[in-house]
Amino acid sequence: MEQGTEVSGRIPLAVVVVDADGLVTHWSSGARKLFGRTREQALGAPAVDLMPVSGALRDEDLPDAADGALGGPRSYPTAGRARMTLAADAAQADVLWWAYPLVGPGPERLLVLAADAAGLTGGAPDERFAPGFALHTEFPGAELLAGRLPDILPNMGPATGGRIVAQVLELGYPVLEISHHERVPVTPDWGMPRYRERQARRAARLRAAEPEDRRAPEAVLDDGLDDDLERAAVRERLEFLNEVSGRIGSSLDLARTIREVTSAAVPRFADFAGTHLRAQVLAGEGFPDGPPDVTTVWHRVWVEHNDEPGRWDDTVPVGESIAFPEHTPFVQCMVTGEPVLIPYISDELGDRIAGQFEKRDLRPLINGRSILIVPLKARNVVLGFMVLLRRAGREAFDDMDRTTGAELAARAGLVLDNARMYTYQENVAETLQDSMLPQVTPRMAGCDTATRYLPGTRLGRVGGDWFDAIKLSGSRTALVVGDVMGHGLNSAAMMGQLRTAVQTVAALDLPPAQLLRNLDDLAQRLGEHYLATCLYAVYDPIRSELLLANAGHIPPVLVRAQDGRSALLDLPTGAPIGVGGVPFETATVRVAPGDRLILCTDGLVEVRGQDIGAGLAALCESAAHPAASMDDACDTVIRALAASSREKDGRGGRKDDVALLMARLNGIPSDDVAQWRLALDPEEVGRARRLVRERLLRWGLPHAVETAELLVSEAVTNAVGHAHTHHVVLRLVRTEALLCEVSDDDHELPALLTAGPDDECGRGLRVISELAREWGTSRTRQGKTVWFEQALTGPARHS
Repeated sequence: MEQGTEVSGRIPLAVVVVDADGLVTHWSSGARKLFGRTREQALGAPAVDLMPVSGALRDEDLPDAADGALGGPRSYPTAGRARMTLAADAAQADVLWWAYPLVGPGPERLLVLAADAAGLTGGAPDERFAPGFALHTEFPGAELLAGRLPDILPNMGPATGGRIVAQVLELGYPVLEISHHERVPVTPDWGMPRYRERQARRAARLRAAEPEDRRAPEAVLDDGLDDDLERAAVRERLEFLNEVSGRIGSSLDLARTIREVTSAAVPRFADFAGTHLRAQVLAGEGFPDGPPDVTTVWHRVWVEHNDEPGRWDDTVPVGESIAFPEHTPFVQCMVTGEPVLIPYISDELGDRIAGQFEKRDLRPLINGRSILIVPLKARNVVLGFMVLLRRAGREAFDDMDRTTGAELAARAGLVLDNARMYTYQENVAETLQDSMLPQVTPRMAGCDTATRYLPGTRLGRVGGDWFDAIKLSGSRTALVVGDVMGHGLNSAAMMGQLRTAVQTVAALDLPPAQLLRNLDDLAQRLGEHYLATCLYAVYDPIRSELLLANAGHIPPVLVRAQDGRSALLDLPTGAPIGVGGVPFETATVRVAPGDRLILCTDGLVEVRGQDIGAGLAALCESAAHPAASMDDACDTVIRALAASSREKDGRGGRKDDVALLMARLNGIPSDDVAQWRLALDPEEVGRARRLVRERLLRWGLPHAVETAELLVSEAVTNAVGHAHTHHVVLRLVRTEALLCEVSDDDHELPALLTAGPDDECGRGLRVISELAREWGTSRTRQGKTVWFEQALTGPARHS
C-alpha cells in the first residue's frame, strides 16, 4: 500500500440490514462472499447466527441471563473485531465490523458493514479504516438514508454521505477504504469494563454449550482480543478528543464555537448535549467576576440530540435565559466547578430534580437516563456548563466518561474563552469607533444627509476614517470627511482629536482654506505622526453655493439633478494635514436644488494593484444611479464599489475602513427667507417684533408668533445694546423649524449668566435657552451672530 495518500487501498465490504427484532432483512452480494451464506439462507435469520454483531444488539447483561438472550438493535453506533469460522471447512478469519442505528419509517433499524481484515496486513500501524460505496443502487428508500448518513457515520459530511446512496447496495461494489485521514470508531461504545465482562460471559457460555471442535459459527473473541479492544477504547477516546479539538474553534464567533462544541458530542459521546453560558459572557461584557451562584443567569446557547425532532424544543428551548434552582446537579456543577455524574436517574431522583423547576416537566426527558454535567472553565472561572445525557439502553456514563467529558470541557473552555475575549475586544473597538463617529442629523437646513461607515475587516474594527456634518450660522452646513494615515487604535485616537478640532474651529466660521490651515498647525503641534487627509465643504442653501478646500483627499463627486450626470470636482489638492508649510485654497462651486454631493475616503475606491482612477470612475458611475432615498443611494454605492473591489482584488475583505457622506443640496427658496436691517436704536426692538409677527402670519404660522416675538425681542435688545457703529441684521428662515439669526459688529460672544433679583441684565439668553429648541453663538468676519431655532408644532412648509 502507498503511504501518505488519503486512500491507500480497498477491500470488499459486506452490507447487511437488521430489523428491530434482530433479524436480517437484507443480505448483499458482498455479505454472501464474506460469510458464505446465500441470500435465501440469511433473510429472516437472527443476525447473531450469521456474523459477529452481538455487541450491536441489546443484551440484558445479567449474570443469570439466558444464553444468547438478545433484543433488537442498540440506539448508538457499535463496532468490533472478531475471529470466526466463515464456513464449515474453512479456517478462522479476522473480521472487522461496524453497526449503525437507522431511524425512519421502515423496519430497518441497523446498518452493518463488515470486511475481512486479512486484506489489511502490511499497512502502517496508524492506518484508519473508513467505509466507501459505489454510486448506484436499486434499493428502495435510498434517498432517505443518504440524508441520514452524516448523522449515522461519524466525520461524514454531505459530500461523503452522497456516496452512500442506499441502505443496501446490490448492484454497486461496496469497499473498505484504508485512509490516513479518516476513521469510523472501532469501539464507539466506551463502556469497556462492562463490555469485557459481557464478552467473557458470552465466550464462557459458548464453550460450555459446544465442544471445542464443534463451535457454532458465532463471533468468539481470542484470549488476547479483549486487551486489544481495551487499548482500542483508550485510543478511541484520545482520537475523539483530538477530532473535537480540530473541529471546534474554527472561528472566533462565540455562538458558532458553542454550536461546534455541542454538536461534537452527539451522537458519538452522548444522545443529548445542551450548552449554557453565563449571560455576561455571551453578551461580550468581559470576564465574569467570582463564582456563579443560584442568582446567576445562564443562556442556553445550543442543544443537540438524536431524539425525534422537536422533543426538547418546548422544555429546553434554545435561547432561553434561566437561573437554575439550588438543589439540582446543575448548580452543583457550576458552583464546585467539577463534573457531576449520575449513572442512572431513577424515577424518584428524576421527580426530585424536575420538582425544582416551575412550569416545566423534565421527567419524560431525564428519567431512566444517564447524565454527565461538565463545567466550561477558563482561568479557574466557570463560564458555562454542558449537560450530557445517554438514553436508556446505552452504556451509562462511568468514571472514564467523566474524565473524557472533563477533558472535552477543558478544551472547549479554552476555545470559548478565546472567542469570548475576541467578542469583548470587538465590542470595545466598536464602542470606541461609534463614540468617535458623529450621529449626523439626516435633515439639516436646506440639505438631507446619509452616511455609512464600514470598518476594515482585515486590520481590526477601528480606524482613522471619519465624516461629520456641522451646523453653521446663516443656515449653512459644513460637510467634512477625513482619513488619518495608518490603522488601529492610534489612528482612531488621532481621528478623534482631529475631528474635535474641526468642530471647534468650524464654530469660528472661517473660510475652508483657513480652517485647514489652523488644523494643519494643530496637527504639527500634536506630533510628527499626525498625518491625515481632509476635505472641508460649506454649503450655503440660500446662496446655492459650495465653498470647498482639500488637504490631500480624493475629490468629491457632484451629481447634477438636472440631467443626472456625475463628475469629480476639480479642486486644488493641497498637502495632507500635518505636512506643514503648504497653502490651501478655497474653491467655489455653484449648485442647484436637488444636486447631490458625495464625499468618501479612499478605502471605498482603492483596489490593490489597480490605479485609483478606476475606482473613482466606478464611484461616479454608481453615484449617478437614481435611488428612492438617500439611504438607498448610499447602499447602491457601497454595493457597487464592494463588488468591484472583490472582483479585482480576488479577496473577500476590505483592507481599509470606509467613510461615506452623501448630501442632497435642496436649497432654501427665497420665499422662505426674510431679512431686515435694524438701526442701533432701542425703538427698533418693537419694530422687530412687528416684522416677525407679520411674516409669520404671511407664512401661515400664527401658533409660532407669541414665542418668536419674545425670543426676537431678547436677541435684538442684546444686539442693539452691544453693537458699535453698524446696523443689526435680523433674518428669519422657514424650513422644518423656524430659524432666527441676529447679527451685529461686536466680536465678543455673549455668555449665559445667572441673573440676580436686582440685576437689569443677563436674562435675555436665559429666556432664549429655555424656550428655543436649539440656540448658539458664532463669530463672523464682521462680528458675531446669535441664532436660535423654534420648533413648529403646527403646519410648516418642508423644503
